[in-house]
Amino acid sequence: MSENLQDILVHTEAGVTTLTFNRVEKKNSFTEVMYGAMADVLQAAAQDAGVRCVVIQGDATVFSAGNDIGDFLRQGQSAQPADMTERPVWRFLKAIASFPKPLVAAVCGPAVGVGTTLLLHCDLVYAGDNAAFALPFVNLGLCPEAASSLLLPRMFGMHRAAEALMLGEPFMAEAALEVGLVNRVVPPTECNALAQQQARKLAAKPLSSLMATKRLMKGAQTEQVLQVMLDESREFGRLMREPAAREAFGAFLEKRKPDFSGM
Repeated sequence: MSENLQDILVHTEAGVTTLTFNRVEKKNSFTEVMYGAMADVLQAAAQDAGVRCVVIQGDATVFSAGNDIGDFLRQGQSAQPADMTERPVWRFLKAIASFPKPLVAAVCGPAVGVGTTLLLHCDLVYAGDNAAFALPFVNLGLCPEAASSLLLPRMFGMHRAAEALMLGEPFMAEAALEVGLVNRVVPPTECNALAQQQARKLAAKPLSSLMATKRLMKGAQTEQVLQVMLDESREFGRLMREPAAREAFGAFLEKRKPDFSGM
């Protein structure tokens, strides 16, 4: 089965649903419509007994540049902090954090912001050697999202997580492999195929055992993750209205360096 959702392509075969970001001309940046589509795909896959594994992938040149800034600003300005959990982005984050079946990701090229944090909720992650990860939330006057403030210190260690989240500087595939964000690094032309190969292996295994294993590995973490996501979303919404964020996004649109003095 194949379905074209314009900027999101969905294909299901042999028990594997593949969700492909298909907005390469915009560096696969996410819009609210895309978040809603991705949430729908994950929710449907969770309920479909014929789906045993989901693969999330981009292009060999780019995974995702994160949020589409224009769409992000329009949506952010119209939403109130209390509305954050009603937005498609929250539906997507909740769906990926609580997804009960195996999730595999293939990452090539830039993976910025949510393009990196969504990987924290995947079970297996394979990266092209051109992958570049970045978490520039503070640089935009914002805070971490997708429970990265909880999961990144656990995975990276506190000091490396602080470096990634507070400085927001890019780190490459080999560094991601070293801290455990990815399982293996391969040439970009082989990355998506490797993810598919591993997904097929998973799909051939007993689904009940896979789901039980994932549930036991996560333990009580899922509820904690969802609570942290909620806390982050509220803080994120508050910061969106602060002077630092307005300065950061204004500088981005005007292609200048932001000035955070006094903020």
